Amino acid sequence: MEKPFHRFTELFAQLGLPTSEDGIRQFISTHRPLPGGTRIEDAEFWTQSQRQLLRDLIGQDADWAELADQLNAALHS
Repeated sequence: MEKPFHRFTELFAQLGLPTSEDGIRQFISTHRPLPGGTRIEDAEFWTQSQRQLLRDLIGQDADWAELADQLNAALHS
């Protein structure tokens, strides 16, 4: 069985964030860099529901986990 392929825009939609290329770029540039020891799901700018969604995606190693890792890398760079 093939793993579903999710796009970065879909993760942003799940988080209730803008899904346009410009919106994603602006979100990342506004919120980076995260301090080195800050886990993505613990960043102060998330709402409680966004934080919980990220914890679930990462903790369950869901299909979305790779995208959460990419967002983590973008926010820490």
